Amino acid sequence: MPKIDDLPSAYLQSCRDALTEEQAVSLAATNGWAHVDRDQVHADWDEIYRDLSRNLEERSPDDEDTQELIHRHYRVACRFYTPSPKAYIGMALFYRDNEDMRAFHNGYHEYMVEFLVNAITSFARHRL
Repeated sequence: MPKIDDLPSAYLQSCRDALTEEQAVSLAATNGWAHVDRDQVHADWDEIYRDLSRNLEERSPDDEDTQELIHRHYRVACRFYTPSPKAYIGMALFYRDNEDMRAFHNGYHEYMVEFLVNAITSFARHRL
């Protein structure tokens, strides 16, 4: 399975653009995601990231256990809005591109962001 950096840069940019566009529409339609229990979202993502970080070096982004954790991650993201496959990949790229998000996620494990980027890409391309 190709890693995200094997994909064309124009495709990756279209994923970033999809995230920006879909989030803007959702934010406008939901009064800034007022319906989302952010404390619960952060608690749920924390649990997923802790689960992912255990034995991360032995995991594959494509294995069934990892993909089930990514499915849980996606379901949490859907509390805000249902991202398209491209927007979900865009979210992973945002984790990598944004310094604060990269530092936050890599706080769980030094390779968490790169792992998430590939695991989310696999999930989005093959399961959404």
